[in-house]
Amino acid sequence: MPASSAAKTALRDQVLAGRRRRSLLALGEDARATAEHLLATPEVRRAATVAAYVSIGGEPGTSFLLDALAATGRRVLLPRLLADGDLDWGTWRGDGSLVRARMGLLEPVDSLGVDAIATADVVLVPGLAVSATGMRLGRGGGSYDRALARVPVGTWTCVLLGDDEVGLDVPSEPHDRAVLAAATPSGITRF
Repeated sequence: MPASSAAKTALRDQVLAGRRRRSLLALGEDARATAEHLLATPEVRRAATVAAYVSIGGEPGTSFLLDALAATGRRVLLPRLLADGDLDWGTWRGDGSLVRARMGLLEPVDSLGVDAIATADVVLVPGLAVSATGMRLGRGGGSYDRALARVPVGTWTCVLLGDDEVGLDVPSEPHDRAVLAAATPSGITRF
């Protein structure tokens, strides 16, 4: 195993252990604060289409954010995990437009194709950590690195994290894609 892969695995284990220690109350409060910061950014305020995701487990919560985006008339795209690990995209129309999928995911019922992410004005992605230069650490499947490769240059990309998951030493490999910002309960960090 290359040194960067081993370092990524160690960092993933460390972050996931920290997430397991957070209470449901803290997760909910953090989700609301993160959403409020995101909704106040000029990028999100002027976006017509936002690509986001449905959080699961100890991930920074997205339900308040998704509801707020929809309430303000934005088109919201959500991922569908394909068998090869790539991401298809569908439109979110409320919780009734989601179905249970493998790995505990909730996904939209419609399919717009893998290139639909290129139509988003803002792309919000999950992650486990981000470096001071915007290098994002995901879960290791490469799904979001592939999706981010389809996002036009200049599109605002932002990872949702806990406060203690920003500015970490994230090992990177040639296929890894950086983001332009991180959203946490304390605010927005731009890279």
